[in-house]
Amino acid sequence: MVTRQAANWIRKSHRYLGIFLGIQFFLWTISGLYFSWTDIDEIHGDHFRTEVEPIKHTQLAGLNELDNEISIQSLELRTIGQQPYYWINNEQLVHARTGERKSEISQTEALEEATRHMRSDLKVLSVDKLTETGKHHEYRGRSLPAYVISYDHPENVKAYISAQDGMFQRVRFRSWRWFDFLWMTHTMDYEGRDNFNTNLLRAFSLLGLITIMSGFVLWFITSNTIKRVLNRKN
Repeated sequence: MVTRQAANWIRKSHRYLGIFLGIQFFLWTISGLYFSWTDIDEIHGDHFRTEVEPIKHTQLAGLNELDNEISIQSLELRTIGQQPYYWINNEQLVHARTGERKSEISQTEALEEATRHMRSDLKVLSVDKLTETGKHHEYRGRSLPAYVISYDHPENVKAYISAQDGMFQRVRFRSWRWFDFLWMTHTMDYEGRDNFNTNLLRAFSLLGLITIMSGFVLWFITSNTIKRVLNRKN
């Protein structure tokens, strides 16, 4: 068996590690419970959205009728404000009938796109243009500039539309924001929230393992059953 001095050192180490790691373990448990008890589709805001009916477009311009300066590697047909547009090379909007280039969509077109995707009973409070976001912004990592449409709802619902390509991006509301905050505490990425390989997380994981192992060691060296077994062998 280990000496009394070594046992006291292990006991103190286990206790102080438990205090140091306890808050993070608590946050891991709370966030894990929240994730397991929530519907991810609801967190994505699907219950605020409606099914979008595709619009059929006719009399579209052929590729040979477009600006010859555009070298096409990829092309996608999109509907923006009831009008057809080609999204070319993931960087340029071109009207699919007139061939006119479009640098970005208007506020009115963004509102029309939001109306197509969101429930009709939601009342619009404001439409604003977003040109930059921080690492913790709810629209982080998405196409900018973008329009944010705010709705009169207890959950503080917001819809985001990319100004560059007219695509409906995301719905954000209070429950999602709680999910996002708890996700940050779960990954321990306090810079951008989405990195699962932070040194902080690795360090706490290793310290957690050490805490658990020290608990097993304490049980082993203080267990009367183990002591009796060892005494019999001696």
